[in-house]
Amino acid sequence: MTAHAPEKIFLSDYTPPNWLIEDVGLNFHLSPTATRVTSTIRFVPNPAAASRDFFLHGEQLKLISASIDGTSVSPKVTEQGLTCDVPDHAFTWVAEVEINPEANTSLSGLYMSGGMYCTQCEAEGFRRITFYPDRPDVMAPFKVRIEGSDPVLLSNGNPTASGEGWAEWNDPWPKPAYLFALVAGDLIARDDTFTTMSGKNVDLKLWVRPGDEGKTAFGMDALKAAMAWDERTYGREYDLDIFQIVAVSDFNMGAMENKGLNIFNTSAVLASSDTSTDANFERIEAIIAHEYFHNWTGNRITCRDWFQLSLKEGLTVYRDQQFSADFRSASVRRIEDVISLRGRQFREDNGPLAHQVQPDSFVEINNFYTATIYEKGAELIGMMKTLVGHDEYYKALDLYFTRHDGEAATIEDWVRVFEDSTGRDLTQFRRWYKQAGTPRLTVTDDFKDGIYTLNFEQKTLPTPGQEEKLPQHIPIAVGLLGANGDEVLATQILEMTEDKQSFTFEGLTSKPTPSILRHFSAPVILDRDSTPEERAFLLTHDTDAFNKWEAGRALAKDVLISMITGRSAPTQDYLGAITAMLRDDRLDPAFRALAIRLPGQDDLAQTLADGGVTPDPLAIYQAHQTLRQQMAEHLQDLLPRLSAEMDVADAYKPDAEQAGKRALGLELLMLANRLDGGAAATAQYARADNMTLRMGALGCLLEAGKGDEELADFRARFEGDALVMDKWFAMQVAHAAPEKAAEIASTLTQDSDFNWKNPNRFRAVFGALMMNQAGFHDETGKGYALFADWLIKLDPVNAQITARMSSGFETWKRWDADRQALMQAALKRIMATENLSRDTQEMVGRILN
Repeated sequence: MTAHAPEKIFLSDYTPPNWLIEDVGLNFHLSPTATRVTSTIRFVPNPAAASRDFFLHGEQLKLISASIDGTSVSPKVTEQGLTCDVPDHAFTWVAEVEINPEANTSLSGLYMSGGMYCTQCEAEGFRRITFYPDRPDVMAPFKVRIEGSDPVLLSNGNPTASGEGWAEWNDPWPKPAYLFALVAGDLIARDDTFTTMSGKNVDLKLWVRPGDEGKTAFGMDALKAAMAWDERTYGREYDLDIFQIVAVSDFNMGAMENKGLNIFNTSAVLASSDTSTDANFERIEAIIAHEYFHNWTGNRITCRDWFQLSLKEGLTVYRDQQFSADFRSASVRRIEDVISLRGRQFREDNGPLAHQVQPDSFVEINNFYTATIYEKGAELIGMMKTLVGHDEYYKALDLYFTRHDGEAATIEDWVRVFEDSTGRDLTQFRRWYKQAGTPRLTVTDDFKDGIYTLNFEQKTLPTPGQEEKLPQHIPIAVGLLGANGDEVLATQILEMTEDKQSFTFEGLTSKPTPSILRHFSAPVILDRDSTPEERAFLLTHDTDAFNKWEAGRALAKDVLISMITGRSAPTQDYLGAITAMLRDDRLDPAFRALAIRLPGQDDLAQTLADGGVTPDPLAIYQAHQTLRQQMAEHLQDLLPRLSAEMDVADAYKPDAEQAGKRALGLELLMLANRLDGGAAATAQYARADNMTLRMGALGCLLEAGKGDEELADFRARFEGDALVMDKWFAMQVAHAAPEKAAEIASTLTQDSDFNWKNPNRFRAVFGALMMNQAGFHDETGKGYALFADWLIKLDPVNAQITARMSSGFETWKRWDADRQALMQAALKRIMATENLSRDTQEMVGRILN
């Protein structure tokens, strides 16, 4: 049986720490099964605290000894930590503990990855290293000594001394324990330097296992670009003598911003044209920037408590989005960000896992590293910039860095900085942080006597724990187009603050076509009745790239939903519009690639559910197949010329120009694949000189039920490369016919290369199964059953990954009664598992309830 439901932690219960720390000394004697950690900590009373009670967090630690000011003590130790009688004045605490890194499969705390020691302490992993007040508002400088047989011994800060079998590190900047890092192993570094804007030279090192040296050049270049961009854009200079990145094979997250020693999942840093796609390169560039930007937005200024998580994550996501927009196509990046937001965060907001950007409570903080905290949090930053303006935004950020440097701050501190800097009252805007759910904007219009009126109504549906919603402060970017396609009104920002609000535009000679929510100026759902002709007009003429793409997406959804529901589909309007768009050589190929990509099947399912129609995943899949076939036939005369134009003759570069051409070329190849039986894809696979084209061709062949020879060749080429083999596993499931997806996934779990304890490999198979919507939701329930079996198996080994992936069941109430029953049975089976982790209990409980 499961344990009793774990207790919630509430924001309203926050109290300051009873004790602060002046400095920390850590001494590690590394051993795979019996590492000894000695902590020497200088505690001082916190004048802001009401109590002097002494409690240190600690989990899975064997206490060897403890003393206060040199006198041995015998603390009371529980599964959560220890308590002890202490003086009512400053004192020095020394404790020695023993831990077993080799047995730590949770990948939280100090653990082993392929013989290498590494750490992950966010959010609450440091308590698995030593007894400590493991909360983000306790900050201190750390001095670390590492003793072990590994040739490379790394920690935070600057190196101060080293010798055979030992190394010492000093991090002078106060930090919370979640930013602590240690790595020890047989590693090779790519070395470089960066000169800051004040003329300081910083050593850069990107550490990898022997054999991966050839995959580090792009990551190093991305790091230097991020450092220069942060100086140029935000005036933030790096503050240590050395900055290091380490690539780790077994890692629950993408990467971690530990002060001066970032630890990265290998998938988020290693890259080469032979092994990485254009999407991999772009992701790596963004993640390296994100983790570096945390040096100021997360490290120098951290969170007071975990309810403020979006303070660092939302802001830093926004900053990495700005960085990517500056280095790549800004409009394409914005569209991709919105696709991700809608696919992950809107789905979250619309289901049982909906929560505020600043939650009121949680059971397990690991479950709140969500799209709401990250992506919606970033949208809130973007809205604030829109509301106050470009210059005022950067003025407010300068005040934020000055006022809160070295502090553990709150979201309230963040908003107050903007109020103090700009003089604006942002009281209503704070609701974005405290109200869950996605606002829905309904729009009607009217034209009379030269006056055009837009009428808006906003409504946010109830979410778990929040039945009533107050109106949000919504910036709505609007432009108006004349009958000939010219702009009659350039973009204006309308500020909506009421449930219902109207805006008028005077002096117009005829009724314009509105372009509403340009650049996706707010994370809302826009409902407006418009004709296929109007959407085709916007796809052709809108000067805002996002709304141009949005018009094509809306046209495609009209066609697909009409097919699914048996209504007459406006197919010719859509096909004519995308043909005109594809012929427009002035448009970025990357934009055109996005514009002809059909809306996702999960997106369509949600749209149908919102309209009161119970979605059928197989019908959605079949509509996709039908429209793609019609697109291929309609465009068949255009495909050869466009495909030839997208051919890249130059040597491979992962830059925006080449990547855009390859993206459009692959979209065209997928259409041609429906006409030539896979001939073009077979030829492309044979001549491909980079992973983007090789994988694209193989995906086309698998979609067509072919590619066995190419699949075997792919494995033979890359079997020794774990990251590429992740692709090999994922492709087979993602591109499987719906009726075969679960069987293929099950067969792959028996493969000798399926290391299910590795998060990347587990996600490769089961993440791909969830992406194959019609396969995962097969009416027999075999997809649900297989997924539940493996979540139950994984939970005692890695609860974090289990809990996060259980969100694959979050839409269970969307489907028909039979599928609901099958998914509910799978969820209840997981919940009934003996000794189910806190992480998974909370997630599955929230999904069920």
